[in-house]
Amino acid sequence: MNQMLREKEGKTRLRIVDCDIHPAQRTPQALYPYLEKRWVDHLETFGPFIRQALVGQLSYPRMTANGMRVDAKPEDGPAGSSLAMLREQHLDRLDIETGHLVALGRGGMEERNPDLSAAMSRAVNDWQLAEWVEPEPRLRAGLVIPQDNPEAAVAEIERRAGDARFCQVVMSTRPNETLGARKYWPIYRAIEAAGLPLCLHPAGYSSGKPSTGTGWPSFYFQEHYTFVPGTEALVTSLVIEGVFEAFPKLKVAIIEGGFSWAPALGWRMDKHFDTFHAEVPHLTRKPSEYMREHFWWATQPMEEPKNGRHIEDIIDWIGWDRILYSSDYPHWDYDDPNHIFKFPLSPERREAVFGGNARKLYGYA
Repeated sequence: MNQMLREKEGKTRLRIVDCDIHPAQRTPQALYPYLEKRWVDHLETFGPFIRQALVGQLSYPRMTANGMRVDAKPEDGPAGSSLAMLREQHLDRLDIETGHLVALGRGGMEERNPDLSAAMSRAVNDWQLAEWVEPEPRLRAGLVIPQDNPEAAVAEIERRAGDARFCQVVMSTRPNETLGARKYWPIYRAIEAAGLPLCLHPAGYSSGKPSTGTGWPSFYFQEHYTFVPGTEALVTSLVIEGVFEAFPKLKVAIIEGGFSWAPALGWRMDKHFDTFHAEVPHLTRKPSEYMREHFWWATQPMEEPKNGRHIEDIIDWIGWDRILYSSDYPHWDYDDPNHIFKFPLSPERREAVFGGNARKLYGYA
């Protein structure tokens, strides 16, 4: 273990919680044991009917190695499909105490058929438990829901409520409608009632719409940055459309969306609050206050200015109690906790970021 991840005096083990690990299915057929026969037959006969046209190849624009670490690819499947490699390369090497699974792809979010979408979401949740969480007790599953089928999404949340093997509910930051829309409110009501945080994470092209407001980018270089403006728009939507007034106990973890933009967004919304408040009288506080109370922010992909102290200023505004460590394993821009901060952290801040904040948010001991 790297020295920076231990307390200087007592060499106490740092209890790391990793809030972003991506498991992958070895083949599309890996979900078949968890699907009813009618859906297996449907997939074999008709295939999926997803919200973007490139079914047989990577979503546009193509990404080298599907955005994955090449050393995380086993011989018999894609990167991230081997629990043994996850243990060796990450959990054991860094002595991770708890890891959160965020299952992307083949999980129902992009499927247009509403009943198949619900079935695939149930299947990927069962698959996570059977093939990852049960054999590896350090892992917790993220509850995948068919977010554009709110009735089925609520049913899946209620079915899993109280199961401690699920740590949060996962929704995509590329939804069919902006997430503050009333269509999604039954989902938030169910999440709040279940006492789970909501995880917002980019997941493919769930809406089938371009990843930027001005159309498709030309290069992956551009595409890689669209996670930020998309997430920024959704934070604005959730705040201004009154989600947190309606659901005051709802907690939201922003995973893989960056966070350096958060203060500027808060400042901008606050600047216009008095001017536009008559239009949104349901807001009882300034927008930045909702942001500070209801959002947590993952470290990966953390911006890295030459002067690392500039990031410290950003986190000072957000709050050191709102930052969560995330590795993004097995993606190519994986973050090792030994190297993500370019300036020294106090023992208190180090403990909070790498585990303490997550344990409070997710209710771990």
